[in-house]
Amino acid sequence: MVGSSSTPASLSILTGVMLGAAAHRIPVVIDGFISGAAALLAAFLPVLVVVSLAVLIADGYPFLFRQVRPGYRTLPFRMVKFRTMREAQDSKGTLLPDKDRLTPLGRILRKTSLDELPQLFNVLGGSMSLVGPRPLLTRYLPYYRAEEMKRFELRPGVTGLAQVRGRNLLSWDDRLALDVRYHDEISFWLDARILLETFGVVLLAKGVDVLPNLEAADLDDERRGEVGGASAAGGKSR
Repeated sequence: MVGSSSTPASLSILTGVMLGAAAHRIPVVIDGFISGAAALLAAFLPVLVVVSLAVLIADGYPFLFRQVRPGYRTLPFRMVKFRTMREAQDSKGTLLPDKDRLTPLGRILRKTSLDELPQLFNVLGGSMSLVGPRPLLTRYLPYYRAEEMKRFELRPGVTGLAQVRGRNLLSWDDRLALDVRYHDEISFWLDARILLETFGVVLLAKGVDVLPNLEAADLDDERRGEVGGASAAGGKSR
């Protein structure tokens, strides 16, 4: 809906949503307000600075971890997080297991979800949304079922329905089913509820497994038998 020149822009946006603007556009409205005022980034800026310095002092440079992930329409983007692992290798140059590379500070950052805060810059840059399916590894692309590909009709989110319903303690089938449910039921109020529930989940550290790969197989390993073809290139998350 396009407002007249005498109608405030914010009222035009709100009216468009209330009259049934396309569901997948609703998170864009929310993120537009965040981008315009940079309120959320400003609120967390002191925390970002403190954590950056802590990682630099405890674990050295770089303090950020960047990795290409598939986003909206599977288009690649560079996701950013605080680094939680060392690049420790064995005598043959092979990376050590995750449990041997996770730093003490990294364990705290994962437990409190503070490692995800830099993704606010992804939101402000337009590659991510505040709410949406979490961006997973590129190599998982050949292993999604047809219905699960709906997740790529939305921008990936910093938080999502699966993150407030069990996070990485859920099975892959359950996590991806919740992504599909979010796609099918998306609304302004669902986004608002997920954002509110996220604060409670983070404060209580509910559903957090700092080393989930020790508890369950990666998606490609779990589904390799049911989906043909070679997996796409990608790395372990840090």
